[in-house]
Amino acid sequence: MPELAEVEYIRKRWNPGIGHFVTGVRLHPRARIFKTCDTAQLACLLTGARLDSSAAAAKQMLFRLTAADPAGTPIWLGLHLGMTGELSTRPAGLPDTRAEHLILDQTTAAQSLVFADFRMFGRVQFHTGSDAPAWWTEIAPAVTSPVFTLAAVNDFLQRRARTPLKAALLMQERFPGIGNWMADEILWRAALHPARRCGELTPAEVKKLHRETVWVATQALAITGETFEDPPASWLFQHRWKDGGTCPRTKKPLERATIGGRTTCWSPARQKLA
Repeated sequence: MPELAEVEYIRKRWNPGIGHFVTGVRLHPRARIFKTCDTAQLACLLTGARLDSSAAAAKQMLFRLTAADPAGTPIWLGLHLGMTGELSTRPAGLPDTRAEHLILDQTTAAQSLVFADFRMFGRVQFHTGSDAPAWWTEIAPAVTSPVFTLAAVNDFLQRRARTPLKAALLMQERFPGIGNWMADEILWRAALHPARRCGELTPAEVKKLHRETVWVATQALAITGETFEDPPASWLFQHRWKDGGTCPRTKKPLERATIGGRTTCWSPARQKLA
C-alpha cells in the first residue's frame, strides 16, 4: 500500500491538469471505490470545472476544483489509493480500461487525468463549499509538522501501553502516512524491537522513536516523494524484502514475522527483545 512519500509523488501526476477545465467525466458508477459517492452528482459537478490545486496528507490526496456554475462553487475531490490505486496523465481520446474507474478529460489541454485501481480498495469522495471537508481537516497533523512533538508521542504511547510498537506506528491518528515499510525502518533505526510494548519504553527510547520517525518521513519525502526512487542501500528498506537478507549495519541475518497483523522485518542483533 502506498505510504506517505509514495502518495506525495503520485498526486503530482495530475499536476499537469492544474489550470485546465474538465470537459468530460468518465467513470464506472458501480465500482466499489465510489461506495460513498453519488456518482451522477459527481460527474455533473466535475464537468466544466477547473482544476486549481492538489495536496497530500497521510495516505490521502485532495484536488480542489472550481465548478462551472455562476457562483464558482469550490469542489473538493478526495482520492485514497488503497493498495493498488494509481494516477496518471495521458493523451486525450484514448478508451478507458476495466481498472480505470475515473477519467477526467481535458480536451483543451489534449489530455486525460486517470485514476485506476485494479483491486478497488481505494476510495473517491467529494464535497462542495468554501470550507474543506471534515474528512480532510480531521486528518492527524503530519509527523513532519511542529505539532508532532515528543510530548504528544509519549502521551500516545502511554495510553497504549500494552500495544506492540509496530502496531502503534501504524495507527493513523498519531502517525499519519506511516505504513508497513516505514514503520520497520523507524524501529530499525531506533534499535527498538517491533514486538516491544509501548509502555515499556524508557524516556530515552521514546525520544529516539520520535526523532527517527521525523527523520525517516522527511528523508522519504525528499527521495521517494520527489523522484519515486527507492531509498539508498544504507536503509533497511533495501534488505527487508529479501529471503536471507542481512542487516546493513550489523551484517547479521534479518528476521521476519507477523506482528500487529502485518509482516514485519527486524534485525535481532540490533533490535533486542528483553
